[in-house]
Amino acid sequence: MLRLVYEEGTIRVGDDDADRSTVDSLPFVETDTRSKTRRAPANRYYDLVAALDDRGVDYEDRVLDLPDLDLASAYELREYQQAALDDWTAADRRGVLELPTGSGKTVIGIAAIAALGTPTLVVVPTIDLLEQWRRELDAEFGGDGGASGVEIGQLGGGEQRVGDLTVSTYDSAYLRADELGDRFGLVVFDEVHHLGGEGYREIARLLAAPARMGLTATFERQDGAHEVIEEVVGPLVHHVAVDDLAGEHLADYDIKRVEVALTDEERGTYERHQETFTDYLASSGIEIRSGSDYQELVKRSGTDPRAREALLAKQRAREVMMNADRKVERLESILDRHRDDRVIVFTAHTDLVYRLSERFLIPAITHETGASERRDVLERFRAGDYSRVVTANVLDEGVDVPDANVAVVLSGSGSEREFTQRLGRILRPKADGGRALLYEIVSEETAEERVAARRR
Repeated sequence: MLRLVYEEGTIRVGDDDADRSTVDSLPFVETDTRSKTRRAPANRYYDLVAALDDRGVDYEDRVLDLPDLDLASAYELREYQQAALDDWTAADRRGVLELPTGSGKTVIGIAAIAALGTPTLVVVPTIDLLEQWRRELDAEFGGDGGASGVEIGQLGGGEQRVGDLTVSTYDSAYLRADELGDRFGLVVFDEVHHLGGEGYREIARLLAAPARMGLTATFERQDGAHEVIEEVVGPLVHHVAVDDLAGEHLADYDIKRVEVALTDEERGTYERHQETFTDYLASSGIEIRSGSDYQELVKRSGTDPRAREALLAKQRAREVMMNADRKVERLESILDRHRDDRVIVFTAHTDLVYRLSERFLIPAITHETGASERRDVLERFRAGDYSRVVTANVLDEGVDVPDANVAVVLSGSGSEREFTQRLGRILRPKADGGRALLYEIVSEETAEERVAARRR
């Protein structure tokens, strides 16, 4: 009889009493030349068991020996949340759910945990989300007031404790996945697009959990890494667009594009650097059609001084168009117009954040802001002590941002994900039923017009 055993991120397929050809014909099973054993990646455990069952092969499964958890949740799912959970369940409890920021993806994950009643690992990208999920799980299932009295573990944020329900950062999960791969029957990847990264994807490959849920506001990745996510978590099984929920579960919104002209000095600087870049492309026969084309140029710059000069020129041209003086002037008028609103200003550059913070006396949050200071700023924003905040990328995802109704995008990338997440920061329903408003300030007659078009 075949035996399946979990070992350090793999499923060892023992065949002492079985026909060797049976093992060799199983999908995903290969010979480990060092130990002379047959193994499959741990994430293929579900597929391996299905193949054995389909072929009527007798086997002893020692991979997962998990307790049944008596879990009860007080959450009542909204219709669209229940539909997402139903589609995931119908897809054999594997796959990605794509819903807008503010739509309650965490609630769906908690409902899945309650429904399966199995030890669960929740993986998140930031300490803020780690603490948020920990609070939610404690409230629903934990021993401190939770209905089920289940131990809630935490990996990251200064703790390394495993419980029946455990929340982990991607970094901590990456370090311990091979050790913990047989401890959970369900894994929930919040902001699942992070699994597209070369290192983090190994987390999913080393876990044997048959049930897998990915949560994100934007699934598609321009670099094609969504194909990796589909392999280790499952395909996109449910999609809800912002417009599907606007006006009922999310605030109605408007997007206003504002174009500003470069000053004469900025125009001269921009054109000079942009010309250096385009001249190099023309003389080298290079066409930039995708991110991979640009990465190839970056590689070339390591040995070609002219390529390096072209890249530096492109960077300087980008800084001019994204940090244009008239953007700041237009921001001043927007802040004056919305003095009674709650405003978040987004930029692409930390230097501009500090410049705006000093000029307009706005609290700033950047990657340099300490965790305690950031929490203090956001709490004051939530309490109404601050009515506006300026940030460079930090609040795009993974942070519980208080309600705001106006966003100003001074600069950003061409990423649809980044734009969707920034929009999502102002879409929580308003008590007065008011509309949210996002301003997108773009330097006219520059490459930023194409960048803005891509993200939309």
